[in-house]
Amino acid sequence: MRKRLGFALAVAMIIAIVFSAFATIEIYKPFSAPSKKPFYVGVTYCGDSVAEAKQLIDRVKNYTNLFVLDSGTLMTNVPLTEQICDYAINAGLNVILCYSNNNPIFTCDSLITIAQTRWGSHFLGLYYDDEPGGKMLDSYANLYSSNQNETISKGRDGSLYVQTNNQITNSSTLYDYLPSGEIEVDISQNLPNSLEFHSTFYYLNGTITYTTKNWSTTNETLTSQILTYQPDGTVQTDTGTVVTDAGNISQFETYQELWDSKPIQTYAQAANSFVSYEQSTLGSISNKSNVKLFTSDYDLDWFDYQGGYDVVLGQLGWNQSTTQNIALVRGAADMQDKSWGAMITWGSLSAPYLQSGSQMYSEMKQAYESGAEYVVVFNFAPDIDSTAGLLQDQQYSALQSFWTDVVQNSSETNNVKGQDAFVLPNDYGWGMRNPDDNIWGMWHDNSSQQVWSALQVSLIQYESKLDIVYEDPAYPTAGRYQHVYYWNQTT
Repeated sequence: MRKRLGFALAVAMIIAIVFSAFATIEIYKPFSAPSKKPFYVGVTYCGDSVAEAKQLIDRVKNYTNLFVLDSGTLMTNVPLTEQICDYAINAGLNVILCYSNNNPIFTCDSLITIAQTRWGSHFLGLYYDDEPGGKMLDSYANLYSSNQNETISKGRDGSLYVQTNNQITNSSTLYDYLPSGEIEVDISQNLPNSLEFHSTFYYLNGTITYTTKNWSTTNETLTSQILTYQPDGTVQTDTGTVVTDAGNISQFETYQELWDSKPIQTYAQAANSFVSYEQSTLGSISNKSNVKLFTSDYDLDWFDYQGGYDVVLGQLGWNQSTTQNIALVRGAADMQDKSWGAMITWGSLSAPYLQSGSQMYSEMKQAYESGAEYVVVFNFAPDIDSTAGLLQDQQYSALQSFWTDVVQNSSETNNVKGQDAFVLPNDYGWGMRNPDDNIWGMWHDNSSQQVWSALQVSLIQYESKLDIVYEDPAYPTAGRYQHVYYWNQTT
């Protein structure tokens, strides 16, 4: 009994000594800070005054390292751009210049050359155009056509416009595929002494309305006629009078023939046309200079990257889910080996527009801790006589706290990637802001409710660890994530 007790005491002493040794090692082990990726945080300047831009730089230079010159007025004014960027860089900041595709491309190329030569590595890149994915969903968007005599675009209401030009006949034809399924074909032609216009409208019930107008340039008179062609062969004027000398409905191209010629009828065709247009636009820049291309968007980030952008700043705000928007942009960036960041936008479209300082701080911190390499705060007044929408003391304080508490904190890291993935259908350009949101700005389908429900389950389960990606064979998820959940998965 005593031997057992003595043995037990000896073992206890050995364990205590070993534990003490390990405890000592742990206590004196050098602190190893988590690694950080390069990180840039800053604000935009969207005004037209050099003096105001300098004032903003002076206000934020001690707690930011980036200044984004986002001014439409100054965009083509190289001397003033140089003054502002010189001042920002002398204050210790890096710069990003914004440019729009609504301006001559030669000015953009010239600006890039100046920036690279004048500011070197402090010029981080070109913010070119804004919200290309958002425009596709909610506004007007140009799309790609392989035919040099044809242009394709999408309207705000979801219409698809296809315009062809014939230089031989000096005519132009516009096909308007309406969201209702109806089709309008407008033909205009310049003749030696007149301008002729023909409009053919196809209703879903089979009726066709044909309108002709002729403007005589000789005597400046306008003549017009409207005829309605019924499927039974009846032809009526706009007053309801039946006519027998205007042919019948068989003289027109059929609805089905027109519908079959519609160049974008599937999600894959929409994705290809959207991406191809971006590639053709951005290619003219990136092929001429080694410059990083930025944009900011609130949706379709995956396709922005495919179109040629190097960095997408996912927009956080508008009362949308921060976790979901980060999952979208980070998933797109990481799967395609690109960089990403966050644009802190307004909280609403009514004054005072801005998010509160605490909201802004929370979103900046969440973006950083999710792996962002850039955080930019949108600083823009919608009314020239108003300061609404411009940063106030509480937003500046939030920026300063973020810089001190997070960016400069050695225990905080942005060297983070998503661990789990939610996989959307391939080419599914869905707005994802609500269960009934549109797809590519042109369609709705019954699967959206199912996708929405499955996505919410994944967001609740995986939270900030989740990436949202697409079922694209070029970007397989195998081996990249701990858990992969598909939109139509039932278990």
